Amino acid sequence: MKKILKITLFGVLGLIVVAAVFVWIEFGPLLRGAMSAEKLDDGLYYIEYKGDDGFDGLVLRGGAANVNQLKDYIIDFLTKGYYKPDIKAKKRDFGCSTLTVRTPEGGVLMGRNFDFTSATGVIMHTIPDNGYESITTFNVEFFGFGDDYKPEGFQNQYMALAGLFCALDGINEKGFALADLVAGDKVETHQRTGKPALTTTTAARYLLNKAASVDEALELLRGIDMNSDIGIAHHYAMADASGRSVVVEYVDNEMVVTEAPAVANHYLCKAKHNVGLLEGDHRYDQLCQRFDKASGVMTEAELTDAIESVSQPEVAGKFLGTAWTMVMDLKNPSVTYYSRRHFDKPFRFELNK
Repeated sequence: MKKILKITLFGVLGLIVVAAVFVWIEFGPLLRGAMSAEKLDDGLYYIEYKGDDGFDGLVLRGGAANVNQLKDYIIDFLTKGYYKPDIKAKKRDFGCSTLTVRTPEGGVLMGRNFDFTSATGVIMHTIPDNGYESITTFNVEFFGFGDDYKPEGFQNQYMALAGLFCALDGINEKGFALADLVAGDKVETHQRTGKPALTTTTAARYLLNKAASVDEALELLRGIDMNSDIGIAHHYAMADASGRSVVVEYVDNEMVVTEAPAVANHYLCKAKHNVGLLEGDHRYDQLCQRFDKASGVMTEAELTDAIESVSQPEVAGKFLGTAWTMVMDLKNPSVTYYSRRHFDKPFRFELNK
């Protein structure tokens, strides 16, 4: 009897070990990513992910033309088909501003405010098997996980890995930086040419994975069908280590590129110039004035001061508070974050070191 019990026990333990090995092989990178989550400050969290980020599989299958298609793919990737959690994307407006400058030493910096009341930002430091290392940010409220959602506790931390497929801003190891901003009206972009389809925030992640420069990013955009993903018009502010800085906008489903050091929440292209510019919104003008006064040359402290000067206090019913601020160094790829205008609490991350 003892021998039978011993054999049974070892058999059960063997099955447990096999099951554990299978789970680790199948889910190891995702589990490690979820367990890396940590709170940095009010409204700001950090996750590091190494491994297959699932992006090549998304593009190979033709991409996702809307948030529902993207949601289905994200769920399949995160659960390997074993579970179907409910993810609902929300349509939410947000305001932002960016400024790109050179430094006295010949470097290139890009500053960015993400203005959205009480957003919960997750910094995703991604080192994919096939793509550039990058640091990006996403607002988890866009996923509709629930009121007061925070990536705390293993289940919530695991769900936050959905940010692997979406980015609102970021920088990669080559010094290419990007920010997604509201463009100024409700006209959505939906290209239908038969190319792989991506939504705005998913395309942002795609560019940071694959583009080393503005020129490469523009070529990648020409190779996909762009689709607005939260019911409004978007534009991208892009910059690279050479100092080139542009805004990418879509007019009548056609991509338009305008050279610009500063971007806010109205169109800059000739076809829609100043569409969406609200009375009393002086953020763009203030940044341009700062840029002109400095002849486009600032230290990191001066750029931080400039971007802080147009950050928004959280005043209910009047302003979208600034959820996070970034100052990105494109020559020595790195980024410094400030959460909710806490400019005395910097969080710095470096790439490719």
